[in-house]
Amino acid sequence: MERSVRMFAKYKYVMALVLASIPSAFGNFADSVVWYDHGTAYAVSFSGVPYTTPSAALGQPNRDTSFGPVQPFTPPFEVSEIVSIGVGGSLVLHMSAPVLNSSASLFGMDFVLYGSAGFVDVDYPNGRTDSSASLFGDNPGSTRISVSADNSTYYTLNPSLAPVADGLFPTDGAGEFGVPVNPALRQSDFANRSLAEIRALYGGGAGGTAYDIAWAQDASGNPATLDSIQYVRIDVLSGRAEIDGIAAVPEPGTWALMGCGCALLWLYRRNKRV
Repeated sequence: MERSVRMFAKYKYVMALVLASIPSAFGNFADSVVWYDHGTAYAVSFSGVPYTTPSAALGQPNRDTSFGPVQPFTPPFEVSEIVSIGVGGSLVLHMSAPVLNSSASLFGMDFVLYGSAGFVDVDYPNGRTDSSASLFGDNPGSTRISVSADNSTYYTLNPSLAPVADGLFPTDGAGEFGVPVNPALRQSDFANRSLAEIRALYGGGAGGTAYDIAWAQDASGNPATLDSIQYVRIDVLSGRAEIDGIAAVPEPGTWALMGCGCALLWLYRRNKRV
């Protein structure tokens, strides 16, 4: 009996150490605004207040709004929650820690941008997409995403590979920020889906648009090799984008750490039942 008590105490101690490290690993967000130009035709609220507070893109993206939890049918929408970038505008964010360029990251992605797009709910308030998985609040235009390690030299992510910011996939505040959605999924994959089905496709992630630093190109359009970056620039070329935040994809070691924690938790619960 005494041996079992010591064993469970050991499990709980190790789990505490492992699991305590996970939140910080899933917490590399933007911590400062380096530059902001709202451009033209940026978003304005119904009461005429412009969405031009760039600090809204700092820190962890929103999980709740005054209308309820952030989820794919209820995106962030308040002036304090998102910042708008109109045509010709740009936003440069500094990350709290370097973002590694790692091919071993989930789906090979390195960071995720979160916007204010949402799925149209044809079964309100139950939450179900229509046959086209129609979106609202998304950017139908084009964006240019650039990255830098020093805020001096910027490299544009290959526009043929980099998706438009503030499009797929609408944010789900119940998911984990920094966990990318499978980029092979298309809008049609979300047709006639319930909230539970959307979350299953998200695979535990919080949605958002993911990017790979390996897509970086120099001024001549040649591939550029970057070990890490700490600055992300968003330029709106057409349309309009609203940005809620940005999160780095956790390093591969973090997933192993999480797996270890889950295994220990399972073992503890199994032995507790015996």
